[in-house]
Amino acid sequence: MILSNAYNYINVLDKAADASWLRNDVLANNIANADTPNYKRKDVQFETYLQGAVAGTDSLDERVATLDLSTLNATTYTEQVNLSYRMDGNNVDISTENVELAKNQITYYTLMNSIKNEFTRLQSALRTS
Repeated sequence: MILSNAYNYINVLDKAADASWLRNDVLANNIANADTPNYKRKDVQFETYLQGAVAGTDSLDERVATLDLSTLNATTYTEQVNLSYRMDGNNVDISTENVELAKNQITYYTLMNSIKNEFTRLQSALRTS
């Protein structure tokens, strides 16, 4: 994390990428436990925290610049504890997990590309000054 408000947009992207990385681990764990009796699907909560953190003003730039990054953390939770698809108590649907994993990988690579583009813009701005 870069400790300057000038880089908060990059820091927010970094936090989102960390959450996506965590989600990848959680989804892989769900897939690995698809045949484990009584295993319950887990997921990661981050997007709603981010939406709540940047809501409230018309200027996204202003909101990101004043964002307290220490409060923006992903959490892992167990989803639908009382739901089971099978007789063994497991609630993992392997097809859903594979789709979520592919979606999350696209999200992660998009975030990495956005971070790279931000650094490219900063580098370009420094060269022209």
